[in-house]
Amino acid sequence: MALLDDYKKFLREQGKSENTIKTYSGHVNEYYRWYKDTFGEEPTLLYHTNILDFRSYLQNIKKLKFKSIDTKLSSLTSFNEFLVQIGVQKDLVITAEDRLKFQQEIASPAEIEKKDVEAFLQKVLVDTGKRNYAIAVILAYAGLRVSECISISLTNIDFQARELLVTGKGNKQRIVFINDKIIHAVREYLKVRNSQSEYLFVSRNGGKLHRSSVNRFFNQCSNKITPHKLRHYFCSHALEMGYTIAEVANQAGHASERTTLIYTNTSREKMKEKSNLL
Repeated sequence: MALLDDYKKFLREQGKSENTIKTYSGHVNEYYRWYKDTFGEEPTLLYHTNILDFRSYLQNIKKLKFKSIDTKLSSLTSFNEFLVQIGVQKDLVITAEDRLKFQQEIASPAEIEKKDVEAFLQKVLVDTGKRNYAIAVILAYAGLRVSECISISLTNIDFQARELLVTGKGNKQRIVFINDKIIHAVREYLKVRNSQSEYLFVSRNGGKLHRSSVNRFFNQCSNKITPHKLRHYFCSHALEMGYTIAEVANQAGHASERTTLIYTNTSREKMKEKSNLL
């Protein structure tokens, strides 16, 4: 269908890989088939009630695991955003409470370790330069979302106070504390930055950086590490280093501490070590 072709173009503009585009569009197709089988016609809009029915179908009829269901809901959330952007739909109908991610991830160990992160950061620096390195360091050691990172203004960062003013979801602001690694990376980037833009991170033409540019250099430098996994790493690593759940929730901008609880898992290697002690 033509709408699906436009959706694939939307995903490419976001910097998604061809594999991700294939997966997301496949899940949207699956929802369309389910809807047509259930109601005898193709959907024109996404409705919250239908999404819940589809989730129930996947869980109780198809007997899928929470992880698989959450992946499909994630695809539909992306499709919902696309429909809003092109003016077909006015609102986002899939909420965080609709997802089954919390139940699934609570027992899922962190996928990357400090050595993986450090090797990735060095590759970003060597292969793509100081701007991208500063972005990756902020994501890894401050726990920001990509959208929050690329929206940082020059006036939002205070090197002396070691603080960063971040505007998160729902236009809510929070203070994030930054370490020496972030300060050094940003200062080195500022030495080569050439723009009059108010934003800290700028594109080649001097304008605000798009998130697709971030996804692009991540894909270039790793087939394993993503912006989301760096955020996951930060939360897990911060808890291991002694941060409280409340402190991590504030730093990462979690609306609820329950969200932070999914990061209280340990690394795979540490789990293996503990299993030998049983």
